[in-house]
Amino acid sequence: MALRSMQSNMLSFGLVNIPVKVYSASESSTKISFNQLHAEKKTRLKQQMYDPETGEVVTKDNIVKGYEFAKDQYVVFSEEELKALEPESDKRMEIAEFVPAESIDPLYLDTLYFLGPDKGAERAFRLLMVTLSETKRAAVVRYASRGREHVAVVRTLAGWDGLALQQLRYADEVRSPAEVPLGETEVTPAEVALATQLVEAQAVSAFEPGKYKDEHQEKLRSIIEQKVKGEPITIAVPTKTMVPVLDLMAALKASIDAKSATAKAAPAKPEVKVPEVKAEAKAPKKKKTA
Repeated sequence: MALRSMQSNMLSFGLVNIPVKVYSASESSTKISFNQLHAEKKTRLKQQMYDPETGEVVTKDNIVKGYEFAKDQYVVFSEEELKALEPESDKRMEIAEFVPAESIDPLYLDTLYFLGPDKGAERAFRLLMVTLSETKRAAVVRYASRGREHVAVVRTLAGWDGLALQQLRYADEVRSPAEVPLGETEVTPAEVALATQLVEAQAVSAFEPGKYKDEHQEKLRSIIEQKVKGEPITIAVPTKTMVPVLDLMAALKASIDAKSATAKAAPAKPEVKVPEVKAEAKAPKKKKTA
């Protein structure tokens, strides 16, 4: 079934305007969520805003928005002022520049969307897609939506003849990894060699997303179905405990031994015998007659 677009936009490529449709790339309906209920009456609860000093419930009419510029000091903005501050949303996504696709640090990547051509824009859309693919570049775009200015990249996706729109975080929204304390230590060549051996034992040629499923969600869904049917449920409490590694070399060797034992225990693939092909007997050469 074809996806339903969220909105339509105009991708500005030089003097070329490409009408595009934006599609959500994620499926949120598969995630199980719970509601808060009254313990006895089982009615759904609602949250209320209240004054922590008096305990008085504050209605929506008495709520204003303010910015805390100092400790417990606020400057208040009216809804009209906030509305005037919002960037005007339009349907245009302007390409600011083209960058090498591999130069975009995943640290800045945010929400992903799919792009498709709107009516009559198929040829221009495909031209941009092919050009980005062949030049291995991504287009950095700017646009305003829902009261905020966004920066994003339009790029190709492997194995699909389309384009993706991926929002980016601004530089001041991303913390520097240099702030993470890592300590000072060294590893030995022998440890690296063993770790490499362990990595190679689990290495595959490519990542296959379909191999991985949210087992917790599947288990949860099964338990919910049992609950709905009134069946008794038994939930096993995990007993695994994680302990810090004290002897790194011993842990690596034990991991490799465990992988080797698992590989040996796995059923061997049936050997395919290739039928032997006998060489055809050559006819004896005729003797030349005088």
